[in-house]
Amino acid sequence: MKNKSICRRLLAAVLCVSMLLGLTGCGQTQSTNLMKGVSPGAVADRTADDAFRAASADFAVRLFQQTRKEGQNNLISPLSVMLALAMTANGAQGETRAQMAQLLGGSIPLETLNEYLRTYLQSLPNGKKYKLDIANAIWFRDHELTVEKSFLQTNADYYNAAAYQSPFNDQTCRDINEWVKKNTDGQINRIVDRIDPDDIMYLVNAVLFDASWSTPYQKSAIHDAEFINADGERQTVSMMYSDEAQYLSDGQATGFIKPYRGGYRFVALMPNEGVSLDQYVASLTGAELLRIIQSAQNVTVHAGLPQFTDDDQASLNDALCALGMSQPFDSTSADFSALGRTSSGEPIFIGEVLHKTHIEVDANGTKAAAVTVVGMEKGYSMPESHSVILDRPFVYAIVDGATNLPIFIGTMAKIPE
Repeated sequence: MKNKSICRRLLAAVLCVSMLLGLTGCGQTQSTNLMKGVSPGAVADRTADDAFRAASADFAVRLFQQTRKEGQNNLISPLSVMLALAMTANGAQGETRAQMAQLLGGSIPLETLNEYLRTYLQSLPNGKKYKLDIANAIWFRDHELTVEKSFLQTNADYYNAAAYQSPFNDQTCRDINEWVKKNTDGQINRIVDRIDPDDIMYLVNAVLFDASWSTPYQKSAIHDAEFINADGERQTVSMMYSDEAQYLSDGQATGFIKPYRGGYRFVALMPNEGVSLDQYVASLTGAELLRIIQSAQNVTVHAGLPQFTDDDQASLNDALCALGMSQPFDSTSADFSALGRTSSGEPIFIGEVLHKTHIEVDANGTKAAAVTVVGMEKGYSMPESHSVILDRPFVYAIVDGATNLPIFIGTMAKIPE
């Protein structure tokens, strides 16, 4: 599959970052609002159950494994990728739609998955010191793509997506980048450098996260410590020490859960001596990850968590194909006819899916950002005590406390300097 720059492949950007800024646009001076007469309608609620949790956790872990770079730091937002692909799948038909639905929801039909995701997103807590919410906007190329109203209505109903028709020129680039900057509080300033003639649609979804620890670290609890990275090298890091109340152990790793305000939780799992980080990640399943978190022992954990800031970026094409979603990338067989049609009748297909993440973990809490870019083109007993000091490579996740589903999941093989 040929490679192009992000701006030549861009359809969807799913941005998970520090705080909710809402669904407002940035004043697209050359864009026509396509949502006049299209507003979110009443749709069925479908509360997260075992089927949704199992499918979502399975997708999260399988995608994480496929995108892993051995011996390196990695971070993805499964929620970000799922939302981008689910909205894109609403424009697919036939086998293209079936492959996308199978990857995202297993046996759950896409129509039902839309209901689950809408209800799940509405259930995520927001408050003064904890926030996670969603914003969506779609840009279509003017005079090039006739958009199906049903596609707009579905994404309005379930994802509250705005839609604009634009000339796809330099001003459109500026409009999209300004929307991104505003909806990520400036953490991500730019996503489009220029627009290629083959690009026909941009779907931008913002998922924003910022949460303080329930019990922040005091300065007296932060000390220099040694971290042994995946290469065996020793690093001096700022280690934050605390006593936590939930201990994790699955026979191959030990860890702890540290709560944020509002019900979100930080989960850390450090493989035992003799078990490499890569071996441990390869052994995980979605069901096992949920079981580990749900089986947390309510005992004291003397915990050490290094402060870190990290960034990651990866192309998801190969990973998604390996997971069974290959037809949407095929320029000859992909079927996105439910999305719309080009003026000259060329087929529409996904050119590239890119994912970029950012995370900051410090004494006060965590900020995280993720960008998923789906590029659409036209054709062509007595309380016991444990100690878990994260002083060597570990797996970590930010989860929603109600479902234990990972919003972010990553590995720390080396503390970035």
